[in-house]
Amino acid sequence: MSSSISLLRLSPPLHHHHHHHHNPAALLPHPLRLTFSPPLQKTKTKTNTKSTNATTCSYTPTPAVDRLISAASYFLPLFNGLHYGRFLFTKYPIVALPFEPLIPLLSLYHSVPYASFITFFGFYLGIVKNPNLSRYVRFNALQALVLDVLLVVPVLLQKIISPGRSGIVMKLTGWAHSGLFVFVVGCFLYGLVSSVLGKTPYLPLVAEAAGRQLE
Repeated sequence: MSSSISLLRLSPPLHHHHHHHHNPAALLPHPLRLTFSPPLQKTKTKTNTKSTNATTCSYTPTPAVDRLISAASYFLPLFNGLHYGRFLFTKYPIVALPFEPLIPLLSLYHSVPYASFITFFGFYLGIVKNPNLSRYVRFNALQALVLDVLLVVPVLLQKIISPGRSGIVMKLTGWAHSGLFVFVVGCFLYGLVSSVLGKTPYLPLVAEAAGRQLE
């Protein structure tokens, strides 16, 4: 319960050879010449043995630094999306337990003025637009940023609609926020594990937009 309260405090508001056979009837006298149906011609298919160059597929593992930067990128949308879990934290306090180790980092993150704004442009200018970094790193960082931007949309809608503190609208808001929280955590785990393993994660609703930006 204490971890859920701490997380609630840190939460911001509401892809052919032809073989010719002689006809034996041609050797007989004319009166006794027999007629044979022309023999079937057997065709041999030539097997063109083309010299194929043996292609050796060389696997280059993803450098550890690239994996580390890529994995760290996915913490940004997680930090900015944890507040969507406040309905789940209130109803099921046990859900907040796995995020308890992140509370010190969250406290530090939210204690810095405009931390989200600074971190966003730091990742964009320092990683995504950095030609010295590999495409793997820039793609993962851009995916995380696109996901982070999408998390702002529900906040803006909530300010426009103003669901209040009770009623059916508030209940729908709670369901939407809880679903969004599960989506963000799923994307975070997928991106984090894939980056640690050196594989490229493709987040739904995000990967296509990120790929177009890097082309």
